[in-house]
Amino acid sequence: MKYSYKPEIDVLIIRMGNDKLDHGEQNGNVFAHFSKSGKLVEIEILDATRETASLITSIMKAKQSALADSD
Repeated sequence: MKYSYKPEIDVLIIRMGNDKLDHGEQNGNVFAHFSKSGKLVEIEILDATRETASLITSIMKAKQSALADSD
């Protein structure tokens, strides 16, 4: 898995394989790119600073809740 960030356009790219990209699907600021066989090859996150901050906040809240429930 490889990560790259383009600060000039605030885009995070997560590459999971070396397959050639064939098509993609968009959900908000997230694009999932697939190979011709349907394998997920790359995830592209636009407005990455805001999107990843939101993701990390959600993860931390879930973790705190899980820890509180285990006490």
